[in-house]
Amino acid sequence: MDNSIKLDVFGRQVLAVRSEEGWQLYYLSGDGKKRSADDLIVPSFITESEMVTYMADLCHERATKKHPKIQRLD
Repeated sequence: MDNSIKLDVFGRQVLAVRSEEGWQLYYLSGDGKKRSADDLIVPSFITESEMVTYMADLCHERATKKHPKIQRLD
């Protein structure tokens, strides 16, 4: 998949795919399935390099001691 970013968002794998319409986000399962992450909205002006910081701001309340940060997986 071109123009995509795989992230660990406080312990949950998320795939962000950039298209002409903006970013589409998906939750990834351990068996390769994905479902739309309708609760995560990323504006189209967010760049790939800004994604980790934006997601940290958006989802900071999901942080736990076991999963204290967001990291890029690809």
